[in-house]
Amino acid sequence: MGKVVTFGEIMLRLSPPGWKRFSQASSFDVVYGGGESNVAVSLANYGMDVDFVTRLPQNDLGDCALMELRKRGVNVDKIVRGGERLGIYFLETGAVSRGSKVVYDRAHSAMSTIQKGMVDWEAVFDGAEWFHWTGITPAISQGAADACLEAIQAANRLGVTVSTDLNYRKKLWKYGKEPGEVMPALVEGCDVILGNEEDAEKHFGLHPEGVDVTHGGSVDGKAYLSVLKQLQKMFPRAKKVITTLRGSISASHNSWSGVLYDGDKLFEAPTYQITHIVDRVGGGDSFMAGLIYGLLTYKGDDQKALDFAVAASCLKHTIKGDANLVTVDEVEKLMGGDASGRVSR
Repeated sequence: MGKVVTFGEIMLRLSPPGWKRFSQASSFDVVYGGGESNVAVSLANYGMDVDFVTRLPQNDLGDCALMELRKRGVNVDKIVRGGERLGIYFLETGAVSRGSKVVYDRAHSAMSTIQKGMVDWEAVFDGAEWFHWTGITPAISQGAADACLEAIQAANRLGVTVSTDLNYRKKLWKYGKEPGEVMPALVEGCDVILGNEEDAEKHFGLHPEGVDVTHGGSVDGKAYLSVLKQLQKMFPRAKKVITTLRGSISASHNSWSGVLYDGDKLFEAPTYQITHIVDRVGGGDSFMAGLIYGLLTYKGDDQKALDFAVAASCLKHTIKGDANLVTVDEVEKLMGGDASGRVSR
């Protein structure tokens, strides 16, 4: 199996301890994370060869981010050094009817000032089988969008499978471009597309009829089939289009599942009830990592790949921090129906 490459921004995450509000905090818990780095960490935990590509400042915080990635088994030798600072985001963790809140402090970060030509993509993709990016990266800056497009085109040229998690972030699109002006050119180079109902609507104006996630409860996967078909028609290169299904009963209790459409058949995963969420940040990233692992490991078995992705991301909701620190055995145990949480001795 060839290596997987992910590309994006890793940040310093600062969170008030427990479920405190920002105004109550006298200290912050420190975590390093970001969409594509979270995927890389998950894949490394599954024993896969994975490179994370980004741009980090040449200072102590940049070194700390590198150390965190190395500690988790992620290859970092293709990371570019330079720029002014490491991006930061502040997370206030919600509970029950109070949702979580994110405040970004990433203007002028090293990754936001990356430019086309700074990364040698031919060298990066040597021996690679898969390349993953998310819609967060082109939302950061025009330079990041250009570098992402450069990477996708190189991957297409070299025969590397390309996946994206559309990941719409309304707080990030601030440099004068709308998502619809930028995203289509990037997504048309993708073989696998993941997105939820907001991603499809905000990026491409697609919305499943009769779906309103704000009223909680379970979400019907079949209601998304029309959107998945439209996405595949809009981006015919895509062999598989997937959406996660999150029903928000409260900030502490979500239902969680997913569906995959291969152009012919709709695959539906089991639905999990996550009743005591520890940390939902990174849930989609853990799903994407599980999907990549599943599609590469269970070749030809899309149902098993989808089931692995949903089970993996279900477990992520029990882990503090951005990254999903679980093993293949733990995911497969949950896939097999063991959700008891009994002590392993």
